[in-house]
Amino acid sequence: MRTYLRSYAAKLFAGDLAAFGAPPTDEALAGHIRAEQISLVLGYSVGIMLANACNALVLAVALWQSPDWIFALIWAAAVISAATFFGLQARGSRRVAKPEFVSRRTMYRLVRNALALGATWGIVPVAFFADASSGGQLVITCLCAGMLAGGAFAFATIPIAAIAFTAPIFLGTAICLGRDGDFVYLLMAVLVVVYGAVLLRGVFVNSLEFRRRIIAQHDAERTVRQDPLTHLPNRVAFNETLDGALKRLARSGEEFAVLLLDLDRFKEVNDRFGHPAGDEFLVQVAARLQRCTRAAEHVARIGGDEFALIMSNLTRTEDALAIAEQFVAAFADPFLIDGYEISGATSVGIVLAPRDGNTPHDLLKHVDIALYRAKKSGPGSICFFEADDDKSARDRRALQGDLERAIEADELFLVYQPFLDLRKGRITGFEALLRWQHPVRGLIPPTVFIPIAEESGLIHQLGEWVIRRACTTLSRWPDDIRIAVNVSAVQFQNVGILQTIVQALTEANVSPNRLEIEITESMLISKYGSAPAILNALLELGLTVALDDFGTGFSSLTYLRKLPFSRIKIDQSFIRDMLTQPDCAAIVKSVIALAQDLQIGVVAEGVETAEQLEYLRQTSCDEVQGYLIGRPMSLSEISTLQRSVHAA
Repeated sequence: MRTYLRSYAAKLFAGDLAAFGAPPTDEALAGHIRAEQISLVLGYSVGIMLANACNALVLAVALWQSPDWIFALIWAAAVISAATFFGLQARGSRRVAKPEFVSRRTMYRLVRNALALGATWGIVPVAFFADASSGGQLVITCLCAGMLAGGAFAFATIPIAAIAFTAPIFLGTAICLGRDGDFVYLLMAVLVVVYGAVLLRGVFVNSLEFRRRIIAQHDAERTVRQDPLTHLPNRVAFNETLDGALKRLARSGEEFAVLLLDLDRFKEVNDRFGHPAGDEFLVQVAARLQRCTRAAEHVARIGGDEFALIMSNLTRTEDALAIAEQFVAAFADPFLIDGYEISGATSVGIVLAPRDGNTPHDLLKHVDIALYRAKKSGPGSICFFEADDDKSARDRRALQGDLERAIEADELFLVYQPFLDLRKGRITGFEALLRWQHPVRGLIPPTVFIPIAEESGLIHQLGEWVIRRACTTLSRWPDDIRIAVNVSAVQFQNVGILQTIVQALTEANVSPNRLEIEITESMLISKYGSAPAILNALLELGLTVALDDFGTGFSSLTYLRKLPFSRIKIDQSFIRDMLTQPDCAAIVKSVIALAQDLQIGVVAEGVETAEQLEYLRQTSCDEVQGYLIGRPMSLSEISTLQRSVHAA
């Protein structure tokens, strides 16, 4: 019972009409309603305070001949001073952008101030009415009636504040009129009671209608500004919040931070468990993130797996970092979806306004750059924007623009690294490796431009170019030579790669079994859901498929059992140490034996010494690749290599 009464009192003095029987609302909506209520009060405050000052002055003049004129003058001076102070304060508050959320504490202060002001006027009839002249009594009665009406008007949307203001005036007026005993005064007291009841009824009717209108407006706006899946604010709402924060920054210097989050494993969840599971994952993520924020702040979902937060009234950089750390920690426990425990992670980029920008364009660009660096640092990383990041981003964008023109400018070319068949003692194929000769920067490593191509989507255009060029090269080589082409995870998302391969083989009149597609284990981990269908389609076309960097990823044996590979390539890290590290030698032997049992070809990468070559020959490895056999070379160098190998 005590808890219920405490909760009821909290709602009552917070201006929540649920205390008077209206349908309840959640705290976020209640805070929005309070913001609208206080905004209206502030709009009337200057006029109300001016009326208080004028009324106090009128009362002082009316009681000038009264025995209590000194006390009346002191009272009037105090009211005029307070009215001036609060009027100026209200005028300053109106210049600040209207808040979207107001706490209960702010409403408590408003009700307390309304009670104090009402009590100040409630003293007037009790203290001055009896000794005033008939004219003075008439002035007191009119002023009190006017203050009742003015208070009801000013607090028309907040019944508890209207009651707090009018109750002392109503009681003081009714008591002083009733205790005189005069029949006329008794009638006036009855009129005051009726007048007060009508005013309060009007307040309740108006406030209920106001509440219904705000809720209806909020519901209508929510459909435009709310993400339908997570019920978080969407990009439209986020942009509006950002504009509001920038306006407050310009007006009052209120600093803020923008946090941008990206889920590191969302695509894996979608691909492995399906889109319904992905949706549920987003819903659970949204709930966890929102629990990390303050009541007045809301995480927004601004993209598929991107979330953002504007942290207002920032006083310390550490506060933004603390919230970001809470976001990262929210992913510590796995997500339970359809009976599966799914691990998640997020990376966070942070910008501070005005340090990192004072326009939406600059802030969003810089926070995206900070997030990019965080993602490069690995899951769970948090990065603030740094000036050097912007330079790196400009360089990356410039390089992307150059890469878009590289194909037409004939700056790309292929080099070929050979495979040696240990049983036949001859070259059986080559791995095609893409290179870029920039006209100004020189030779740019694939580790630099391939990630840019993947992020921008240019990888599809580059991949098609490589496949077509490889097929054209095959058409000029003997029929028993193959070319292996690396395909990235991003390319594997596009089923159009199948059509590209078919067209390239047809146009070059090349047999499909001479083109080999190399994929990595890391690609399978992130794209497992679409891999089997594409791999099977490639095999049906007659292509061979190789699993590159075998042993460096996860669940390798699972992939070998479920996915149709023609060949696996042992990662060079094992080959490099197999003669000095027993564990590496054991892994190499085991992989070769496993491949033979599964009737899968095996290639050893990174062979650089004759001792390594002899060891692999003794362990029955099928093919080898490395600098000992040949470095990546141009077409003109390949014929020389083939002659030297045959001669040996």
